Amino acid sequence: MNDDVKEIETAAVQDISAEAPLTAKEEAAEIFRTIVIALVLAILVRSFLWEPFNIPSGSMKPTLLVGDYLFVNKYSYGYSRYSFPFGIVPIEGRAMAKDPQRGDIIVFKLPIDTRIDYIKRIIGLPGDRVQVRGGRLYINDQQVEREFVARRSVTNDDGEAQSLQEYQETLPGGVVHTIYEASDYESLDDTPEYTVPEGHYFAMGDNRDHSADSRKMDRVGFIPFENIVGKARILFFSSNGKAALFEVWKWPWGVRYDRIFKSLTPDHDKAVVQD
Repeated sequence: MNDDVKEIETAAVQDISAEAPLTAKEEAAEIFRTIVIALVLAILVRSFLWEPFNIPSGSMKPTLLVGDYLFVNKYSYGYSRYSFPFGIVPIEGRAMAKDPQRGDIIVFKLPIDTRIDYIKRIIGLPGDRVQVRGGRLYINDQQVEREFVARRSVTNDDGEAQSLQEYQETLPGGVVHTIYEASDYESLDDTPEYTVPEGHYFAMGDNRDHSADSRKMDRVGFIPFENIVGKARILFFSSNGKAALFEVWKWPWGVRYDRIFKSLTPDHDKAVVQD
């Protein structure tokens, strides 16, 4: 029995030692194959599951800050051609479609230039009538509830401090989120009534007086369902401007640790349904 075992072990050692080392050409081919597999996997994940984005402006303050990095869920609403890099998959409309809900934060392709990605919060659903009167948001002629929280000193995109009012806003359906208002007398605080067409959505920034959104019909307007890339889900990194994502050595002084892994998904399950 022991002799049999020894013979098998010896044979195994002989087989391994007999293997010839890879040539330089074979090593290069193996490296290339590994890179191709990694790229294919990355494209599949980016197209079908999650895509990273970073926030370059303050239009979604206080929910999203400049320097935030987030993951967008690609399968939340199904797939359109804009779910894929460069729109290379010729999907008409949307496959496996699931309707967005009021209060969701979405990334979408700007209707007037689909090379540009925007991020806003869904306020109006298909068929809704949306209007801002005297700084107050109305949906289907019902004033949206808001509660004053505090006055904040906030740095704008030009690095200047400005005084903004913070409110807790409760959308129809019960989703609660935070908004900023400079005042109730700014350029977008009195608008026409917008009726959201079928297959489209109306979105606004949380930084209400510093956001180019659906209120600007010549720039954003109604968002076609097809243009929605996905739903913003979670922050995975946040920099205060002193450290880039790749500058690991600067992280101790440049990372907003309290924002990492912060969820961006409204809790629809706990929202109070309103008639």
